[in-house]
Amino acid sequence: MRGNIAQLMQQAQKMQENMQRVQEELASLEVTGNAGGGMVAVTLTGRMECRKVRIDPGVLSDPEMAEDLVAAAFNDAVNKANAASQEKMGAATAGMPLPPGMKLPF
Repeated sequence: MRGNIAQLMQQAQKMQENMQRVQEELASLEVTGNAGGGMVAVTLTGRMECRKVRIDPGVLSDPEMAEDLVAAAFNDAVNKANAASQEKMGAATAGMPLPPGMKLPF
């Protein structure tokens, strides 16, 4: 019994170290979402901080369309950042049995 607890604690510590490494990787990760066939591009970090917005000058003649394209590009970038985060977090917790439905980070 005591050996099992020690082994579980080692696994938890290793997972914590992996999680910290992944969070650092995500902080430096940049993803770009596009809309309107590349007419609008939004670049976010893995922490959902906006780094860059690029708008084709031709889009600015229609403010409503520009707004819609910026929103769509932002949502595309968020989806890409979330997918990258889930992939990296899944790799960090591989081998550590988690209860069904439990997601990390908590």
